[in-house]
Amino acid sequence: MSNQKCIAMLLAGGQGSRLKDLTNNNAKPGVMFGGKYRIIDFSLSNCFHSNIYTVGVLTQYKPLLLNRYIGTGSSWALDKLDQGVYILPPYMDKEGGNWYKNTADAVYQNIEFIDMYDPEYVLILSGDHIYKMDYSKMLDFTEEKNADLTVSVMEVEWEEATRFGITNVDQDMRIIKFDEKPEKPKNNMASMGVYIFKWEVLKEILVRDASDKSSEHDFGKNIIPTLIAEGKSIYSYLFDGYWKDVGTIDSYYKANMDLLKSDSALDLASKVMRVYSNNRNRQPHYVGVDAEISNSLVCDGCLIEGKVSNSILSYEVTIGKNAVVRDSILFSKVVIEDGAIVEKVIVGENVTIAKDTVNGSVDSNEILVIA
Repeated sequence: MSNQKCIAMLLAGGQGSRLKDLTNNNAKPGVMFGGKYRIIDFSLSNCFHSNIYTVGVLTQYKPLLLNRYIGTGSSWALDKLDQGVYILPPYMDKEGGNWYKNTADAVYQNIEFIDMYDPEYVLILSGDHIYKMDYSKMLDFTEEKNADLTVSVMEVEWEEATRFGITNVDQDMRIIKFDEKPEKPKNNMASMGVYIFKWEVLKEILVRDASDKSSEHDFGKNIIPTLIAEGKSIYSYLFDGYWKDVGTIDSYYKANMDLLKSDSALDLASKVMRVYSNNRNRQPHYVGVDAEISNSLVCDGCLIEGKVSNSILSYEVTIGKNAVVRDSILFSKVVIEDGAIVEKVIVGENVTIAKDTVNGSVDSNEILVIA
C-alpha cells in the first residue's frame, strides 16, 4: 500500500443503549437522522470533504445494516484506488480473538491495517455525532504545533459538561489536564471525540496500554491522561461550528428538531460541506387534497392524507385520513392509520400506529419511543 499522510479510524461499534429501542437491531451510527440520512453519514462526508479517502470503520454491535449501507463507500466518493472504506469487525487469529473492549482496544486490534498505509497521522472519529467539519484544518493546526496529539474541543452547556471529557489548557492551548466525564467540571470546553495522533506516538501507547491489565483501554480515561502525564505535546483545537453528540434520546430528538428551525446552524441544503448518504431512488411524495403540512421535512415516497406539523418524515411514510402528527420523528415505512394522533414521538422503521389511538403528548416532558 502507498504511504498516506493521514487515514481515519471511525468507531462505529457502539450499542447505543441510551437510544433505547432505536438500537434494538442496529448500531447507533446506523440510526436514521433528518429523514434521509443515517448518523454515520456525517463523519463519512466530512472525510471526503477533508481529502481523507482511507477510512477504517470499526463495527461490532449489530453490524449488518451498517455493512450493507456503507458498501464500497461510493456514496461518499471514497471508493478510490488503494484507498476507500473498510469494514473492520473483531476477528480471530491463531491466538484466539476478543471483542473490542473499548475505544483504544478497537484501534489497537487494527494496528496491522493502519501499518499497511504507514501514515504520518491517524484521525480517530466517533460514528454518533452530527456535525460538518473540515478535518484538514485540524491537521494543519496539528502540524503547525508539531503536536503528538490534537483534541478537537468546543463549548457545551454547563449542565451537559459531565457527559464529556473536559480539557484544561494553558495560554497556548496546550492541554495540561484531561478529565473524563467529571462530576464537577472546571470548565465547559468538551472533547468532541475527534483526535489526530502522530501514528508513531499512538502505536507505541496502544501497545503499552494493551498489556496493562488495570487499564479500561479507553482514549478518554487512559490514553490521553497517560500521554499528558508523560509530557507529550498535546493541544486543543477549538471548533466553532454546529456539533451534537446524539447518544441520548433527548439529544437525538433536539438535533433533529434543530433542522426545522429557520435559523438552524446545521444547514443540510447548503452545498458547502454537503452531507451525502446512500439513498435509493423512490417515487415522489404525495399530498392528498385534505392534507395539511407545516414546518416539516418530508422525504420521497410518502403518502400524506392527514395533518403533519413540526415533524420529520423519512421515506415511504403513510399518514392516513384525519391522522395528526405533531413534533415527531417518523422513520422509514411507518404507517399512521386513519384517525391516529402522534405527538412528540419517535417512531422506528416499519412500525404501524393503529387507527384512532393517541400516542404521546406535546405537553409531556418525555419523548415517547415506539420501535
